[in-house]
Amino acid sequence: MVKIAKNNLPTVSVIIPMRNEEEYIAQCLQSVMDQEYPKDLMEVLVVDGMSDDSSNEIVAGFTSKYSFVRLLHNPKQVTASALNRGIMESKGQIIIRIDAHCSIEADYISSSVNALERTGADNVGGFVIPIGTTFVQRAIGLAMSSPFGIGSSRFRYSEKEDFVDTVSFGAYQRQVFEKIGLYDEEANYGEDDELNYRLIKSGGKILISPRVKSQYHPRSSLSGLWRQYYNFGYGKVRTIRKHGRPASWRHLVPPVFVISIVGSLVVFALDPVLGWLVAVIIGSYLVSAILVSARISSRQRWKYFPILPVVFATLHFSYGIGFLKGTIANFLPDSIWHRKRT
Repeated sequence: MVKIAKNNLPTVSVIIPMRNEEEYIAQCLQSVMDQEYPKDLMEVLVVDGMSDDSSNEIVAGFTSKYSFVRLLHNPKQVTASALNRGIMESKGQIIIRIDAHCSIEADYISSSVNALERTGADNVGGFVIPIGTTFVQRAIGLAMSSPFGIGSSRFRYSEKEDFVDTVSFGAYQRQVFEKIGLYDEEANYGEDDELNYRLIKSGGKILISPRVKSQYHPRSSLSGLWRQYYNFGYGKVRTIRKHGRPASWRHLVPPVFVISIVGSLVVFALDPVLGWLVAVIIGSYLVSAILVSARISSRQRWKYFPILPVVFATLHFSYGIGFLKGTIANFLPDSIWHRKRT
């Protein structure tokens, strides 16, 4: 359970990994400054991965104004390394990881602490609401809020409090890291899932609470979304290789889907008589994507209907192809698991 500090509240360390986030970091930090939680029980550690834009200057403006905000450096330029640096430098009894692309509700920290104390959970996360400023970014946000788009990642759409296998932007009891260790710095994307897998395996509990809310800025282009989910798929193989099984079987759905598409096309090329197989597989996916897109678009005056099937396909194919390439790379000498994020 949480140790109690003065005012019957625990101290909290907020860790924000950052690299070239000049567009979002000020909004993110301001949302942390606006927290209801007592500022004398907070510290904020921004860990920068050698940004070459104005991110550091923006953070410096906050460090000069708020004594509990610090800027640290992460020469490895890997998110897991940034988080570990922040954890080792932190003093809080609760460790909260926040993404520089997000902003949090004013009661985010107090709701997280309350949920930890009330339920005895080891990690608490909440409902992530994608927001966007452009047509494409808003369409991506809608797709990421759909179970069809991202499977059973309930932090994207769940409004029910429950124990789950992973959450985004978790609030951890400090003793979690003392018990199971820090983030895996060889995890190339998916470091949260890998850590949470170890937490569950050790007997820990992860809670999702709709009272804990944040807003997240998705990628602003389909190419950016492709790179992001390709890297997610590629990095997921590292976790499976390390633990001998996926943290969740949903992670295997996109690569199996890609294999089924490619396999059916190969079968059709060898024997055109089996063209029905291609029609069934591809047709089923297209019908599903169109129906889901129609249901979502009907609540948005239909303006997103033409692009949503494309966004869904980008999510599924990029992740699946990345996963398959990561699987192949697993058989190469010394592999390429240590490559830096892009």
